[in-house]
Amino acid sequence: MNPQPRPLARRTTAAVAAACLLLLTACSSLEGTGDKGYVSGNGQITQLERGERTSAIKLSGEDLAGEDLSLADFRGKVVVVNVWGAWCVECREEAPDIVGVANEVDPDEVVFVGLNNRDPSRENAKGYVRTFDVPFRSIFDPSGKSLLAFHGTLTPYSTPSTVIIDQQGRVAASVLGVMPSKNTLSDLIDDVVAEGGQGDG
Repeated sequence: MNPQPRPLARRTTAAVAAACLLLLTACSSLEGTGDKGYVSGNGQITQLERGERTSAIKLSGEDLAGEDLSLADFRGKVVVVNVWGAWCVECREEAPDIVGVANEVDPDEVVFVGLNNRDPSRENAKGYVRTFDVPFRSIFDPSGKSLLAFHGTLTPYSTPSTVIIDQQGRVAASVLGVMPSKNTLSDLIDDVVAEGGQGDG
């Protein structure tokens, strides 16, 4: 007898199925990516209940100025990790919304961290930051290996993408591909902030 599936308040079957299909396609083959070398999603949103979240994400590196930057430094706050590259057309499309929300959040509750993916030089990345007036620091990762920290949530080719990390350092929500809207990101952040740093429930 098959067990009854648990109801999930904020995940739709269609969204999860689409996200899984994207992950399987990206992990199994790079065919169909053309010259991009990455797989862009369609703004598929996944939210995880507290009890579904796994261990804290371990991610650190040097920022665009060569200074150390680690997600562990922000434990106790909601962290928004935006994966971007100066070479990425879709990243430029979503940048105004990402920057807009980053400028509006309460810094005592929420911090943004960029993950600069596969740019050949810091100067390329700094040009993007100047163009869009990005107010947050970004880990510089020309190899793209940092995305392995999000195994099971993102693939090594998930650019752009955005991950919302809860106060315990665990993935609470993700958006594969271009952020659908500024309000979407704000709502995802608000949902996690509202948890108030509670443990599993």
